[in-house]
Amino acid sequence: MQTSASMMPMAVLAARAKKHPNKVYLRQPCNEEYVDTTWGEVFERASRIAQGLVSMGLKKGDKVSILASNCDEWFISDFAIQIAGMVSVPIYATAGESIIEYVIDHSEAKAMIIGKLPKVADTEAALKKHKDVITIGMDLCEIKTKHTLADLVANNEMIASVHEPEPEDTFSIVYTSGSTGKPKGVVLTYTNISFQGSACADLLGRSKEERLISYLPLAHVTERGVIEYSSLYGGAQVTFNESLETFLRDLREAKVTNFISVPRLWVKFQSEVLKAMPQEKLSRLIKIPILGGIVKRKIRSQLGLSYSRSCGSGSAPISPHILEWYRKLGIKISEGWGMTELAGLATTQFPFRRSKLGTIGVPLKGLDVKISDQGELLIKGEGVFKEYYKNPEVTAETFTDDGYMRTGDKVDMDKEGYLRITGRVKDLFKSGKGKYIAPVPIEGKLASNLIFDQMCVMGSGLPAAVCVAVLNEDAAQTMSREAIEASLSATLDEVNASIEKHEVVANIIIAKEQWTIDNGMLTPTLKIKRSELEAKYKDVIAQPGLPKISWES
Repeated sequence: MQTSASMMPMAVLAARAKKHPNKVYLRQPCNEEYVDTTWGEVFERASRIAQGLVSMGLKKGDKVSILASNCDEWFISDFAIQIAGMVSVPIYATAGESIIEYVIDHSEAKAMIIGKLPKVADTEAALKKHKDVITIGMDLCEIKTKHTLADLVANNEMIASVHEPEPEDTFSIVYTSGSTGKPKGVVLTYTNISFQGSACADLLGRSKEERLISYLPLAHVTERGVIEYSSLYGGAQVTFNESLETFLRDLREAKVTNFISVPRLWVKFQSEVLKAMPQEKLSRLIKIPILGGIVKRKIRSQLGLSYSRSCGSGSAPISPHILEWYRKLGIKISEGWGMTELAGLATTQFPFRRSKLGTIGVPLKGLDVKISDQGELLIKGEGVFKEYYKNPEVTAETFTDDGYMRTGDKVDMDKEGYLRITGRVKDLFKSGKGKYIAPVPIEGKLASNLIFDQMCVMGSGLPAAVCVAVLNEDAAQTMSREAIEASLSATLDEVNASIEKHEVVANIIIAKEQWTIDNGMLTPTLKIKRSELEAKYKDVIAQPGLPKISWES
């Protein structure tokens, strides 16, 4: 079966359904039971839903939003929208009322497919202002909708023909997670998603036994590209996560061959391991022949990674110290980097190379990169988005005269073409001494201390940089204040000795509350919102005479 990047996604789905109609594709947990759906069933349901959308009066090119937590019906809805020739507009399941309203208004969505949500009241409030939007409920939807997916499947035959898009037709409008200001609508084409899905399938494997888990937000393009569409192009089985409480159970059940996560989860896993076995004991045991191998296998099993050939980390920088810690356990984590505007993954340090820890690797085949005179990473290729929806001015500003996209990330490149991020162009701040400081590399060095959970280096206009940090919950509960201060002080001295004089961090301020999506300090993909944090702590960091380590009052 042809599954190259030139083959459109729904042609791939139709071909897989024809060749492997009874092979399990999606596994949905529900009350500790798993409901399996085959390739043939996925295609049939998606085709019936597509006909249902048409029967409601929706036309080719109409925008249809998906607002739901990850589940099998998310995939099926996404496929149905394409089969009908419409455009999907995902919205984060955690989105508040104002964001939902904005995306509906800006995208001019005609319909919304709704599933299980953590904020039911916000969605209901937004929909009251958009009564003309056709609402369709998934199986676990708690909101009263005009239709249900089950009814569309039961009451419609399969659509007569699958829509055949042109490569440059719009596949989806994906709204950025909004770390600053209103989210922008990123227009992705079928060329973009077929490139992404095929490239990721090449990386993760195209064997008959590939298994993945979907738990990071599907409204974020990385989960769609690296998991949903790589599974489509590579033929992998996908298991979904039922809830936060069942995550480890679902991960173990999935028997993943490849596992992709974010730094905060890798740190959480590490914390859980060290809670059960202190670092000194762990270090001693893994050095013992035979016994060390048994200990490593047991830890990988407890984490649900017994079958995983490869692991990845993305969304935010991760400390090389953490990557090295996992490597000693036999878990090789390759960093990856990408953007919504690049349809997901753009560079990767896969296959894993220890000598390249701390880099984001090399570009995917088919992407051309260069570095501007200012050190900014520029990219061109099939993965690069078409435009920002209804925003030609910003679109024009984003591309160079020769067609390269400005990523906004500053990088270094070594002799082998491996890239290392040195900061965001817009994240640079100028200290009171007139020197520019890039916070990301400094944060990466500080993160070697496992007491940290979250941190943000800031200090525009101040004599020196300051780090505001949130403590790891375990450290906060088990260590004395004196021990925490001593540990952080030692780390600060070590980091300051390794960076330029003008970059030295004068103080660490320990925040009194966690930074979360709900309090507006994190994006839905768990990235810190620097502008929000800088505004929140502006007065705190400007206090004169702060001690080296202090606590927010």
